[in-house]
Amino acid sequence: MTHLRDAHLVARARAAHTAAWQSLTDRYTNLLWSVARSLQMSDADAADAVQTTWLRLVEHLGAIREPDHLGSWLATTVRRECYDIRRRAQRVRPGEPDGPGGWEGVAAGGDPLDSALLVHERDAALWRAYQAMKPHCRRLLRVLMADPPPSYAEVAAALDIPIGSIGPTRQRCLRCLRELLLSGDPALFGDSGAARPAEMREG
Repeated sequence: MTHLRDAHLVARARAAHTAAWQSLTDRYTNLLWSVARSLQMSDADAADAVQTTWLRLVEHLGAIREPDHLGSWLATTVRRECYDIRRRAQRVRPGEPDGPGGWEGVAAGGDPLDSALLVHERDAALWRAYQAMKPHCRRLLRVLMADPPPSYAEVAAALDIPIGSIGPTRQRCLRCLRELLLSGDPALFGDSGAARPAEMREG
């Protein structure tokens, strides 16, 4: 059923076709995880947000107005679930700081993507450069790296940004990432620069 449009899968899911549900979860689970990760949720909180999003779909399946835009609906829903989880946590732990050491500073440990990036020294430098970027760039690139790649409409829904801003912002963020990698910053490559990617060294 991987070739079917979302509207067809939603119609079959409404008729309790198990295969349709499986196709929907296969199609969008990675996107939901990418959105949660882009918001710096912990493993447990990201899993909670993703699971709750699928439950919301079950609850509202009959009320989906534009089933062919299901990806955008799911992206918006998981973003809201993440914010709800964050608000509940802040009520439990009042006064927890924002910024470094607060929510933006929560590491995304345990993510297979993170592990893969840290296998080689060059990838470790890339990951540190990514971490050095501004939060809005990290969020955007994280969502864009979802597999299968999300549509711009889904990215816009996930991050609550205008569709027209995605392309230019992506270009700026990738340019920033490249400049960080080319900078030779000791914080990224060490004092000797030994871990700097060979193909990126000057001269």
